[in-house]
Amino acid sequence: MNARDEPEEIVRTPHRYVVVEGPIRRRQDEPRAPAREELRQRAGAGAGDENPFLERFYRNPRAAAFQTQLYFLFQRARQMQELRQADLFEARARRRHLLDKDRLFARLTLDDEEFALYEQVYARLAIDAPVPDLVVYLQAPVDVLLERIARRGIACEQLIERRYLERLVESYARFFLEYEAAPVLMVNAAEIDPVGSERDYRGCSPRWVRARRGRHYFNPMKSLL
Repeated sequence: MNARDEPEEIVRTPHRYVVVEGPIRRRQDEPRAPAREELRQRAGAGAGDENPFLERFYRNPRAAAFQTQLYFLFQRARQMQELRQADLFEARARRRHLLDKDRLFARLTLDDEEFALYEQVYARLAIDAPVPDLVVYLQAPVDVLLERIARRGIACEQLIERRYLERLVESYARFFLEYEAAPVLMVNAAEIDPVGSERDYRGCSPRWVRARRGRHYFNPMKSLL
């Protein structure tokens, strides 16, 4: 797909490299319009499905945390290498992950000895991750996340414990309040789903255009989109 084929709102967006992050992002079994599919790709939807340790982690976090995080780390390293190669030929970046966020998960799930070993592996990989032009952080309360997990009905996700989600949401909030490597647009997604809803996506996309530097906040009400 070239720039002429992309949806109008994507073409007008000045950011070439956009990262979309949030504690729970995957939406899989719904029809997707082109603009929303672009956001879904940028959100890296479904990336966790390829991790063979993920269900084990949800069943027994302490027993499978290290394997799960190492798999994600190697996966991200490969994706970043592919990204560097693809950017030589593509006019616009797609399917992005904020590599720093992987360390957030590692710190949350690993004990001190495991995290020290994880850091050694991370340093050895020498991952050259590009800095995004914009990070979109989709926030939602734990109760909303749990309701969406239940509604999606993905078997392994039903094993996610409330306390784990609470700690994850807290970690994300601290991380993005301190993150300064790129502009951040914090979107309250409690009442909207820009990944799953074309209407919600179109209501949010103008905010992307205006977010050029610093930290921005968007608190939309679904009735007003």
